[in-house]
Amino acid sequence: MKRLFSGFTVLALATGLAFTSATAVAGKLEDIKARGTVRIGVSLGGEPVGFRDARNNPVGYDVDVANRIAAKLGVKPEFTDVSGDARISMLMSGQLDLVVANVSITPERAKAIDFSNPYNRAGLRLIVQKSAGIKDLKGLNGKNIVVGRGSTGEAFIKREVPGAKLVYTDNFAPEGVLLLQQKRVDAGIEDSSLLDYLATKNNALVTLPGLYSNDPIGIGIAKGDPKFLAFINGFVDDYIKSGAYVANYKKWWGKTANPPSLTDIK
Repeated sequence: MKRLFSGFTVLALATGLAFTSATAVAGKLEDIKARGTVRIGVSLGGEPVGFRDARNNPVGYDVDVANRIAAKLGVKPEFTDVSGDARISMLMSGQLDLVVANVSITPERAKAIDFSNPYNRAGLRLIVQKSAGIKDLKGLNGKNIVVGRGSTGEAFIKREVPGAKLVYTDNFAPEGVLLLQQKRVDAGIEDSSLLDYLATKNNALVTLPGLYSNDPIGIGIAKGDPKFLAFINGFVDDYIKSGAYVANYKKWWGKTANPPSLTDIK
């Protein structure tokens, strides 16, 4: 009887280990398809990248990209509004399967998560109150400038204009945008994709010429799943080559917009 029990014990342990191993090997793709949904982080704080329409539905450039990924996977998307550091931490903790949230690809972030090939491109731009008299970076000394917490803009201003007074927001849009609209700050720094659009909607604000970075934007996934990364890269390649990238960009930034080139960056 003891020998029989030992045999069952060994069999149960082996079965459990095999199941655990199979689950680990299955990876994110199989997990998503078995679940029937893909959990996607999107940033819904600012037009036209991501926001909510009159019916409170997520819409925008990134949301369109996310919906296309879900369709390619053959599952339904589950959206979570994320911004700042949460875009990275929620991937690392396994709460999200991927993030399509205007995340610039930087060496520091690439230590924590894996990035796809770029599906968009932007750069840091300054937007200022016309009445503030700010003409360049030096003009920011002693001025209040709104930055997204944990953003590339924050790091840039700290490095280049240490005399500026930083006003932090967890969501540049809408919180930082509101501070600018209410003239509670003198300037702001964010992706050109957001600020160029904002300046067209508010006559009191103007963007300064030039970009202070040229940032590729990628889809983020957790590290350690090369099969899933290859799938996402395949999606991005098709998205660009099929003409969907240009069409989607012009849909949100206007028919006369010039989509940034993505073929010369990896």
